[in-house]
Amino acid sequence: MSLPAQLKNMNLFSDGASLVGEIEEVTLPKLTRKTEDFQGGGMAGIAVIDMGQDKLEMELSCAGYIKDAITQYALTAIGGAMWRFAGAYERDDTGDVQAVEIIARGRFTEIDRGKAKVGSKTESKMKAALTYYKESIDGVEQIEIDIVNFVFKVRGVDMLAKQRAAIGLA
Repeated sequence: MSLPAQLKNMNLFSDGASLVGEIEEVTLPKLTRKTEDFQGGGMAGIAVIDMGQDKLEMELSCAGYIKDAITQYALTAIGGAMWRFAGAYERDDTGDVQAVEIIARGRFTEIDRGKAKVGSKTESKMKAALTYYKESIDGVEQIEIDIVNFVFKVRGVDMLAKQRAAIGLA
């Protein structure tokens, strides 16, 4: 029997600046595929057809007032801000630590400053729409999604190479 690796510590870098001591929570992007149900003549049931990557979003919760969030909210470039999540996931049975790194690019679509009350903890919550996502475990790339540049790789396998070639982009 083994125990799962649990998040024991983390940091978030916003455009290279560490938010250590300020970052409280990160809702990492949910990876979902956009699908369509299809049932053609002669089919005994519905097949689910993969239509590409669904929307990527990330949410952050920080202690204090994060001034740089306004700059990232006002970006005109769709992937203008970069965030790097660094997580230390430790197994209590072995003490092994996995380094999980997620790099994301996008821009904030929502900033919630919460309540402003003297003598109470200040909290900022932000939501970002992403155009780029890359996840690595112990330095090994697991998945890379670059919406704008038509890239989708899983464990180094280019899942869109044939499509790019078919439309003259290879």
